Amino acid sequence: MTAVGTSLSGRYRLDAQIGAGGMSTVFRAFDTTLERQVAIKVMHLHIAADADQLERFRREARAVARLSHPHVVGVIDAGEDDGTQYIVFEYVQGETLKERIRRLGKLPISEAVAYAIEIARALGAAHEQGIVHRDVKPQNVLIDEEGTAKVTDFGIARTRDQAGLTQDGRVLGTTDYVSPEQALGHPVTGQSDLYSLGIVLFEMLTGDVPFKGEGQVAVAMKHVREDLPDVQIRRPEVSSALAAVVDRATAKDLDERYPDDQQFISDLEDVLSIEVSRSGQITGEATVVFKTLPAKTRRRVPTFVQHPMRLFAVLAFLAVVAVALAILLEDNTTRGTRNAVTPPAKSVPGTRGVSLAQDSAHDYDPFGAPDQEEHPEDAKNVVDGDPNTSWKTERYTGGTLGGKSGVGIYVDADPGANGNRLQIDSIETGWRGTIYGARSGPPKTITDPGWVVIGDIGRATKTTTIDLPGTRYRYFLVWIQQLPPGKESLGIKEVRLYQRVMNRVPATPAAGTRSEPATDDAAAG
Repeated sequence: MTAVGTSLSGRYRLDAQIGAGGMSTVFRAFDTTLERQVAIKVMHLHIAADADQLERFRREARAVARLSHPHVVGVIDAGEDDGTQYIVFEYVQGETLKERIRRLGKLPISEAVAYAIEIARALGAAHEQGIVHRDVKPQNVLIDEEGTAKVTDFGIARTRDQAGLTQDGRVLGTTDYVSPEQALGHPVTGQSDLYSLGIVLFEMLTGDVPFKGEGQVAVAMKHVREDLPDVQIRRPEVSSALAAVVDRATAKDLDERYPDDQQFISDLEDVLSIEVSRSGQITGEATVVFKTLPAKTRRRVPTFVQHPMRLFAVLAFLAVVAVALAILLEDNTTRGTRNAVTPPAKSVPGTRGVSLAQDSAHDYDPFGAPDQEEHPEDAKNVVDGDPNTSWKTERYTGGTLGGKSGVGIYVDADPGANGNRLQIDSIETGWRGTIYGARSGPPKTITDPGWVVIGDIGRATKTTTIDLPGTRYRYFLVWIQQLPPGKESLGIKEVRLYQRVMNRVPATPAAGTRSEPATDDAAAG
């Protein structure tokens, strides 16, 4: 066995053992030629005697040497010293993602999404070269001192055109993260890596793997047969958009799983912008990854979140505007003459229903072809105050929305409303979605920066209430991203919008008169 303190090829001094596995031992070493630290994976001598194992070891060096990516631990050199096979990697000072999860438990949501994006980008680079990792797990992701994720250990990686070097039916990979097809010994593609990454994302969000069993085989069969636990039950603050990404990434049916890295990455990028908008702040590695998102995705996040220092520059101005606006809003209490139906507000102190016209509700299907319609003739039913009428989505076989990212219905609160609560009465339960607001338009596509995420629908009940930020918008969109379990459509009975009542100390009334508190009624009807 190679010992600490020895040198390989007269160049690499082994300083400390930092890892070990069944095939090899990893050392921190010093490259005396270039005078830098490196990591060296040394193959066990008894393993090197096996021709298949030796070829797998050499294949790792060849595979990673073809990759040049900021989120892949790069190969520097490979060689042999008196029968000792070794691979030299860049040295990453830090911890594994598994160690980070054990240390922190559940990671901050935006950080978990950021790491998933970095890992997915690394896998995408490998898949473009025809390389499938086959063992994606947090133990094989290194987090450097700056917080960046780097994928390592392509030890069982295989190009798509290579014949297998294992016996039929043998499972390579850690079964906590193994894809169903890999567990069954079926052909493995890049989609298998995406499944494993979906499980890693689940663990980052919940602090634990989804399945446990008495042995590796028992766990592998759970990946084949059992539904993934609901990530929102394990961690309720996870948004429906993020839960939908986890669900699709870990779909057992390959036709329902993400077909490629780009779609997975695109959805993760959208989710990161949503999470940053929801939290109102951006920290840690999410800050770095956010700056790499497409411009149209970044624009969804308010400027004051992206550039918090600008907020202080406008606070004084907003204070002045707020006083003027409050006076203006006081005069808007007589609006709502467009054949409006005021929704019956529940007895919630400090809020009142916004009057919405009979023609204020509209279906929204920007990805539908060719008509881009979702029963527009029934849209009025969500604002008619009648619980016996409803609007329904089109029917989608298999409940997958036909490959669309969503469909929806919006209400026009002309000229605008400072909505702080939205109530949705639906026929079915268990569906998921997001609430968007827009000041003008309505925007033609959901990716238009005019739409701003203002609320999240978890697993909806028959009456779902969503708290909104109270910001003034004209259009309020219920964006449906996942149909109810086992259903091919969704029916919505009513959409009720509420806004905050603003009470102010009245002026001293003249004798014989009565003073009433003013209300924030600017958006009525």
